[in-house]
Amino acid sequence: MNSTGGGLAGRYAAALYAQASELDALDATVAELESLGALIDASADMRRLLDSPLVNVLTAQKAAAAVLEAQGFSTLVRNFVGVVVQNRRMRALRDIVAAFATLVAEKRGVVVAQVDSAQPLSETQEQALRARLIEAGFGNVNIVKRVDPALLGGLVVKIGARLFDSSLKSRLQRLQYAMKGAA
Repeated sequence: MNSTGGGLAGRYAAALYAQASELDALDATVAELESLGALIDASADMRRLLDSPLVNVLTAQKAAAAVLEAQGFSTLVRNFVGVVVQNRRMRALRDIVAAFATLVAEKRGVVVAQVDSAQPLSETQEQALRARLIEAGFGNVNIVKRVDPALLGGLVVKIGARLFDSSLKSRLQRLQYAMKGAA
């Protein structure tokens, strides 16, 4: 996904970035969107609300507004989420949050590494990964972590258009293809 204009999530992220910059609220918006991403990741109810095609727009707007207001989100972020919901783009909200983080990082000269792992990374593992990325020439790196139990083990690291996949799932798939070819 190209956050600087390509794709739905990138367009929404760019619009929010422009609005937050105009209101001189960029740093606060960055922190709130990080919190929003964490809220989506941590709340199964929130994910169900965003993913359900059966919830009507008005109900979804009211529910999202109530949750965001209770969590102390700013009017800017609440209104932005309201527009996303009104435009029937609820399912893309998590991707929009990620695209916003990527866009902010690009503007600030930071490289974002999306790291998927089967288990949460320990502090030591994260430091080792950061050191390896610096060795590979990625100086100022922001590591965004997600847990994906389907990987079974290992890591999938995505930096821009580059994908480094050392997951057990991929290794097993490669082995399966190799065995099919030998048969």
